[in-house]
Amino acid sequence: MKLLIMTLATSLFVFSSVFAAAPTKATTLNVIVTDKGFEPASLKVSPNQEVILSVTRKSDATCAKDIVFHEQKIKKDLPLNKAVAINLGKLAKGVVNFSCGMDMVSGVINVQ
Repeated sequence: MKLLIMTLATSLFVFSSVFAAAPTKATTLNVIVTDKGFEPASLKVSPNQEVILSVTRKSDATCAKDIVFHEQKIKKDLPLNKAVAINLGKLAKGVVNFSCGMDMVSGVINVQ
């Protein structure tokens, strides 16, 4: 009986480890900062999905020289013509707001 229980426990552990090790593929969203602001300013993703936001500032005529996610406590500088990858992790259903450091230019990720 002990042997049967040990065999079942070992099999369950190995079986669950194989499926737990499967990596989830992140969704990359691309945003460009122009003199008009964040483009696109509204994005959409599915809930519980790993999200990476790639932001490239293409204009110096903008106050969006950084990006802030207040709720996630993330702030990143946006150097001119260089993509900045921001790992937002898995997002729950709802709205994720982002803006420039002065809150003059903003955008939103709709998680639905």
